[in-house]
Amino acid sequence: MQQNFHRESVNYFWITIGSLLFCAGLNLFIVPVGLYNGGTVGISQIIRTLLQSRLALPAGFDIAGILNLILNIPLLALAFLQFGRPLFLKTVYSVLTQTAFFSLIAIPSVPILSDRLTACIIGGLLAGAGVGLTLRAGGSGGGNDIIGLYMAKKYESFSVGRMTLIINGIIYLICAMLFELPTALYSIIYSAVCALVTDHVHLQNINMNVQIFTKDPELYHVILQKLGRGVTYWKAVGGYTETDTYVIITIISKYEIAPLRQMLLEKDPHAFVIMSEGPEIFGNFEKRL
Repeated sequence: MQQNFHRESVNYFWITIGSLLFCAGLNLFIVPVGLYNGGTVGISQIIRTLLQSRLALPAGFDIAGILNLILNIPLLALAFLQFGRPLFLKTVYSVLTQTAFFSLIAIPSVPILSDRLTACIIGGLLAGAGVGLTLRAGGSGGGNDIIGLYMAKKYESFSVGRMTLIINGIIYLICAMLFELPTALYSIIYSAVCALVTDHVHLQNINMNVQIFTKDPELYHVILQKLGRGVTYWKAVGGYTETDTYVIITIISKYEIAPLRQMLLEKDPHAFVIMSEGPEIFGNFEKRL
């Protein structure tokens, strides 16, 4: 019980850090140069900009976080009904911490980085790392994630990534129509950097159990040398062919699948491989960022 409490406390700590990095990336680098995020945060930013032209809002104070919270209320209800309590609680916490940080982190009156491309890269690195840490801790920023999970559950042809692309495509089309084309294009560049960093941080934490069946007795050396992962292997006999084969078992991160696949194609293109995602790992396994 105490161990579970400690683990969950650590998860909530990383969700807090993730929310801080995400909001810092946006408020310090993206918003000052007039660019926009995707998802409900992006919708909130567009509404904020339209309201600023009609209302006298305090300088440096961003209401996008509050608007994002309002937009997420019906989505949080959907998450509670469809996905259960653990994801719901962490998503609520993530949205609340984002709301707080969006309000607390003042937007610079003069951009820290005036060059939009540089701001896209730095802001994308910070925001992507924040989203990745939140996902690693089992949380979610709400918005696109909830809609995507719901659609993927209801319709087999849908995925979270596809839903995100659709929603973000609509948002950036609106940006191009309401503001100017460069605003939409630079916002897309920022989102691409953010997505790449998110995947790198998040996928590194997804463990893959890999079983390789090969005729090459030296194949395990390649995994040891090039990936630096430990392996267990033994000699077996094929039930159908009754010929000798070697079975290799290793645990890698999801991010290492591509280099492993390339190694196998070069060393033994006829190897038979089984991969399963998300095994619980205890003991001597190196997690890499």
